[in-house]
Amino acid sequence: MIQQRKILLQESEIPTHWYNIVADMPNKPLPPLHPATKQPIGPEALAPLFPMELIKQEVTQEKWVEIPDEVRNLYSIWRPTPMFRAIGLEKALGTNCKIYYKYEGVSPAGSHKPNTAIPQAYYNYKEGVKKIATETGAGQWGSALSFACKLFGIDCEVFMVKVSYEGKPYRKIMMNTWGAKVHSSPTNLTNAGRSILEQDPNNPGSLGIAISEAVEVAATHDDTKYALGSVLNHVLMHQTVIGLEAMKQLEKAGDYPDIIIAPFGGGSNFAGIAFPFLQNNLIGKQKTRAIAVEPTSCPKLTRGVFRYDFGDTVGMTPLIPMYTLGHNFIPSPIHAGGLRYHGAGAIISQLLKDGIIEADAINQTECFEAGILFSRAEGVIPAPEATHAIAEVIRQVNQANAEGVSKTILFNLCGHGNFDLAAYEQFLNGKLVDFEVSQAEIDASLSQLNTPII
Repeated sequence: MIQQRKILLQESEIPTHWYNIVADMPNKPLPPLHPATKQPIGPEALAPLFPMELIKQEVTQEKWVEIPDEVRNLYSIWRPTPMFRAIGLEKALGTNCKIYYKYEGVSPAGSHKPNTAIPQAYYNYKEGVKKIATETGAGQWGSALSFACKLFGIDCEVFMVKVSYEGKPYRKIMMNTWGAKVHSSPTNLTNAGRSILEQDPNNPGSLGIAISEAVEVAATHDDTKYALGSVLNHVLMHQTVIGLEAMKQLEKAGDYPDIIIAPFGGGSNFAGIAFPFLQNNLIGKQKTRAIAVEPTSCPKLTRGVFRYDFGDTVGMTPLIPMYTLGHNFIPSPIHAGGLRYHGAGAIISQLLKDGIIEADAINQTECFEAGILFSRAEGVIPAPEATHAIAEVIRQVNQANAEGVSKTILFNLCGHGNFDLAAYEQFLNGKLVDFEVSQAEIDASLSQLNTPII
């Protein structure tokens, strides 16, 4: 049940509303399409998967959406999260640039994911839902939803990408500890999983496959709904508590960022830190650069195409306008499992298409080098996903140093890497390798698409 905490909400620095960037976008995201008819869908088409309040948030044009007191109450377990000036990193880089980071690793799950897991579980609870099915890559989202479901007495079933299920056992144990049932995806439990295994019994799994399995479970059980940890509009909106807090914290420091940087998988991490600041860009008050950083092994923003595609591998979800590598794309097994997703959310994709945000791709050895440097300078061992942001920070600092200018840089340290030490061990022992997808692989994946071209 809901845990009650003694806080004075009116005196709390936790935001009272989420920010919906769609209200300020010059070009709104294109509508999702029905997977069979290819026609725009209405809210009723999402009802089998999501509670109605989340569907309303998915389609709203309102600029501010009030955060329920019950959700803010639970946010107070770890929010507001701290912001630090990375003085140690500045010194290590020999720069006059100012580097700040918002640290989301203080949440119970060790990442930013509970920011949306809590409200998603809450709205399901209010609608009487008994069980939620979901997917997870590296385990951060699965851990967060397992934690949130336990708070509200909801059963949780998680399909975890096989390569991470085998390589990150402690996140699976976290989910089990909070009462969730966890499967290595693809499984023999769903039609989607069985069809994938028939084609390739050794399939390493992907977020697209795990989504197909979780959606199938939700769609075929009346007492079960589905929850997604990224990509969708309402998910990105919930994460804006990060940037809204960061704006207040930087205001106290008398500073404002020239550049904002965050890792990119489906969009929740980047949206959380960047969207509140982009609001000022969109209304003409600031000109802050916002850079989404993805792995070279899964470069949908930097090398994908903008078109309608499925959010899952089998093709059960609505068609979403996105930058994509194709829903059949299977990313290489890098350690940043949370970034191994074939597509990007509709909002992010539109912002990138309109030149409002930027994107970069970095290989994993450069990212781990950055993670090691950061941990030795600042003390926190970052999650593999977070190292992508740090690597981009270093690139931007080096460029500023070369140009003889000083920049103020803010990045989202989205989670700690305490459960990723096997990856750090591989790096320290010289056994970590890079995976850079070839153009031929991308072309082969995209050639299989028969979805509408935008």
